[in-house]
Amino acid sequence: MASAQNNKMQLNHLFPIISCLRNYNKQDLNGDIFAGIITAILLIPQGIAYAMLAGLPAQVGLYASIFPAAIYALLGSSRTLSVGPVSIAAIMIASALSAPEVIAFGSPVENAIILAAEGGLILLLMALLRMGGLVNFISHPVLTGFTSGAAILIILSQISHLFGVAQIQCTIDFACYNNAFQLINTYTLGLGFISLFILIFFGSPLTTLLKYLKVKQTLITAISKSAPLLVIIVSTALVTMYQLSELQSVAIVGAIQSGLPDISFSFISNFEQWKALLPSASFIAIIAYVESVAIAKVTANLRNQTINPNQELVALGTANLASAFSGGMSVAGGFSRTMVNYSAGARTQISMLIAVALLCIAVSFFTDQFTLIPKAALAAVILVAITPLIKLKGIITTWKYDKADGMAEVVTLIGVLVLGIEEGIAFGVLITILCYLRRTSHPHIAVVGRIRHSEHFRNIKRHQVETWNNLLLIRIDENISFANISYILNFIEEESFNNTELKHVVLIFSSVSHIDRTAFEALENLIHSLKSKSISLNLAEVKGPVMDKLQQTDFFKHLTPGKVFFQTIEAVEQLKNK
Repeated sequence: MASAQNNKMQLNHLFPIISCLRNYNKQDLNGDIFAGIITAILLIPQGIAYAMLAGLPAQVGLYASIFPAAIYALLGSSRTLSVGPVSIAAIMIASALSAPEVIAFGSPVENAIILAAEGGLILLLMALLRMGGLVNFISHPVLTGFTSGAAILIILSQISHLFGVAQIQCTIDFACYNNAFQLINTYTLGLGFISLFILIFFGSPLTTLLKYLKVKQTLITAISKSAPLLVIIVSTALVTMYQLSELQSVAIVGAIQSGLPDISFSFISNFEQWKALLPSASFIAIIAYVESVAIAKVTANLRNQTINPNQELVALGTANLASAFSGGMSVAGGFSRTMVNYSAGARTQISMLIAVALLCIAVSFFTDQFTLIPKAALAAVILVAITPLIKLKGIITTWKYDKADGMAEVVTLIGVLVLGIEEGIAFGVLITILCYLRRTSHPHIAVVGRIRHSEHFRNIKRHQVETWNNLLLIRIDENISFANISYILNFIEEESFNNTELKHVVLIFSSVSHIDRTAFEALENLIHSLKSKSISLNLAEVKGPVMDKLQQTDFFKHLTPGKVFFQTIEAVEQLKNK
């Protein structure tokens, strides 16, 4: 009986969807069906657009929206996360595929498939090692700087598609830009601006109007989020009606392979290819995971649900492997699709399975209709989806709050734009670590005094407090380690320097949870140094873990005649008149 119960629990843990379906009802189904239809409408243009952004055939993006999304729906702990091709991963894939050593291997599609497979294996290895907490090691400022920089790169990469010119590579040569823009295809530009107008109008203006007319929120979501599909239909109709591809050289998607993807293992054999792509795959996998968990937490918090970070590693890793075996690109949770899925009323992962079923029908029977989609329309879809990711105003806010975090955000953004995507985020993480180490090595330390007629002690620089010439009270607001002990000792020395009346120093350890060996030895030396000046060192408010460690040594023998006080007020009452 117990064994059967354990097996059931393990099954529920591996397939969170089972728990969701236990109390599934008709209302949940209605919400999932509606959300699945709306999400499927968004999946088609985004799948094609993000494949184009990555420099891959359209079907690669569509394939990445089928099996990976279904696998995540079965294994993921989020009820609303929509997994598939995403803009940030697409631009990282494009960057990886453009490296000379990767180009030498030939087929971009096979390289992209290997990136997805390696990313999946890396995520599964992280799950095996219980590294779900890795999401906490990339700070929000670094992630924001990275996404802002990557979004700017994406926008720059789509300008050529929007204007109908060859890929612009002019750097700071303004004459080059002038020559490039003289070759603008006005028909392509017109299609692009019509697409932008529809997408923007279906955003805030139409939503505001529909709310004013008191249209139901679910219907508003359905109408506003159908804009990308409407753009595809309108622009494709114009290309077909006026033969813009043949007569006016308007760039189109071209033939798309119809039918469901075939399962293939042919990409496994080339070891050198895997080795060359591994660094890029690692970056893509980590960013995909961090972004996906962050997005999943947003919608989970709105419904008081929880996300299991380690289960997300399993789900995303398996989804990326499924994408590779079915001829797709790297996948992650998409913010816009997830919010659409959530806003449309998705209750469980069934909504994504419905979206996948609809996409399978589209890929099997309607790919001929996708052939004449103009690339300018897809560029418009990408631009409108990406622009909100640029948060330059947020940099100012971050800088005002914490200059170190602000610097990390700026450095990451500039690094992505100047050095490249992988180098930029690596540089940002390095700056964050350096700032953290500097902050740790310069902890906040305060000389405190007693607020009159109370037992409260506060910083003498911030409050009107009572102090004593023979007594120095110092509060250390950080764990004490090899990294900061020198700074702490210098602070104590400066505060006690030239004070001929000083007889007692009390270190308040209310914020100290750990003292390492180097710091411990330095404190012993401090005791002897102060004794030579006829000054006693005392401790107050020592936490249990610190006290346990000190009791395992002969520290208290060295401390005598100094004492350890339970509260600071006790130290003051006993020492102020000595």
